[in-house]
Amino acid sequence: MHYEEWRTIYREILVDFGFSEEEDKAAARLLASLVKSRLPLTVLDSLISGKRVNIFGAGPSLERLERIPQGIAIACDGATSFLLERGTVPEIMVTDLDGRVEDLLEANARGSVVVIHAHGDNMAALRRYAPLFVNVVATTQAEPFDEVYNFGGFTDGDRAVFLAKHFKAGEIYLYGMDFHSEIGRYSFSRDSEKKRKKLVWAERLIKILENRGAPIRWVR
Repeated sequence: MHYEEWRTIYREILVDFGFSEEEDKAAARLLASLVKSRLPLTVLDSLISGKRVNIFGAGPSLERLERIPQGIAIACDGATSFLLERGTVPEIMVTDLDGRVEDLLEANARGSVVVIHAHGDNMAALRRYAPLFVNVVATTQAEPFDEVYNFGGFTDGDRAVFLAKHFKAGEIYLYGMDFHSEIGRYSFSRDSEKKRKKLVWAERLIKILENRGAPIRWVR
């Protein structure tokens, strides 16, 4: 999704949550200043393009997954902890650094690409943790610039789907994407009310991609 189109959705999100675009922009500039090891987008393209991509959300159904399916694994923040516990290192992690950061760092050290997202609410986490990661792709929900990208999306889960769509995944399978149930323990959420509101947006955004022909398969 081009930014010109995303901007209309983004501004609706800003109004709905009372977020500040200026703070989002400040967070993006901060992240840009902190990243020490940037990853060329050609690496993401080679990982995703034409492949079966399995995206793991942190909903409660994730824990019912008996085996990790074959394909490129994209972990949405806290789902990284689930995968590591089962002996799988995801190829890609999408995070705004509110999961279990020690697990994110472990997976990163073991080869995971990390897509770190900046927004107005996570500047403290960015300052503390962003410089510790390697092979980083930096993202923003505001206007992109230089090597800070905006592939579309709002929460870790739907941003992962937008990422897979952007790089033309052959198939996109969604695991642990539970929008109408209790919040999973791997979400590490501290504000359940805000989390549920974000899940409404996540489902809406994924449905937009699905309605436009993205090869999405829901696994319940």
